[in-house]
Amino acid sequence: MHYDLAVVGAGIVGLAHALAAARRGLRVVVIDRDAQANGASIRNFGLVVVTGQASGTSLRRARRTRKLWLGLADEAGLEILQHGKLVAAQRPEVLALLEAFAATPDGQECRLLTRDEAARHQPGLDGAKLVGGLYSPFELRVESREVLPKLAAFLTERHGVEFRRGVAVSAVAPPAVETSHGPVRAEKIVVCPGDDLATLYPERIGGYGVRRCKLQMLRLADPGFRMRSALVSDLSLLRYEGYSALPEAAALRRRLTEECPRALDNGVHLIVVQSADGSLVVGDSHHYGHTPDPFASDEVDRLILDEFAGLFGGARPPVLARWTGTYASAPEHAAFCDAPHADVRLVMVTSGTGASTGFAIGEETIVDLFGA
Repeated sequence: MHYDLAVVGAGIVGLAHALAAARRGLRVVVIDRDAQANGASIRNFGLVVVTGQASGTSLRRARRTRKLWLGLADEAGLEILQHGKLVAAQRPEVLALLEAFAATPDGQECRLLTRDEAARHQPGLDGAKLVGGLYSPFELRVESREVLPKLAAFLTERHGVEFRRGVAVSAVAPPAVETSHGPVRAEKIVVCPGDDLATLYPERIGGYGVRRCKLQMLRLADPGFRMRSALVSDLSLLRYEGYSALPEAAALRRRLTEECPRALDNGVHLIVVQSADGSLVVGDSHHYGHTPDPFASDEVDRLILDEFAGLFGGARPPVLARWTGTYASAPEHAAFCDAPHADVRLVMVTSGTGASTGFAIGEETIVDLFGA
């Protein structure tokens, strides 16, 4: 069969491109070497982050992607488990940064909270450790390991997208994709390799300075309270350019460097979200390299759990699961769309924001290939 579009890679970014193309009535095939989603697209928080994205392109993409997630919740039955995000501020420097952010155009729809308001917003928080907070109404939380298979099934059942799983792609030579099961013919091809830096177009990927980022995450037992929204801590603000680019971030960086250097050295920040069964997903950390080692560090887990306990009155629910993941990272790029051929696009999200920006990127790429 001859397709209008072949998508290489069935992670969230690949599925985003398949969705954008299928909605235009194009014949789409998605090819992936794994039998099921197994990489960064499911080893994450399932958090669609809007507030805190870098102003401009990243924020615009996040807003558009959020809108598409909400539409898919109805169309494809994808459950949204939580809405919104609380920044729980523990230091005066954080509160000053949040006040500065709230005064920008990007933060004007967020709400600054007093210490008591932040503690009331989220049961279990130790109010004595807080100085205030910021609530964003825009974030969405899904269970990635459940919604990716549902989204793939929706693409097949509603739009006729064909999936070829357990099939490795060795070369792209338009109008053909060479695979371990023979060639696949398609007019246009989008390659979404995740963090595979070596198989397809390695020289072009290398030109963007891409490496891998390894992270550690944990699942904790039901703590006995319910999360009213996702939650992040002081450490998190340095990892989101929407906050960290503001002048007020310098004072926070100096204080965190003095008080928790090991957390910063290991790229630790705290995100907490809750699953339908009550368990919590917490993390994460950041270590960079072309081939990071696969081993989890007990020290890094302790740093993450210490940050959690500091906010929740010393609580440390039992750890149910631990895992590592890797994603593509480039210091100068949040994402890129490269054109190695007139009919081919190489697309990588290099900031760990595939779930937050991927649907918008998919739309942009399909317009680029097929026209408006």
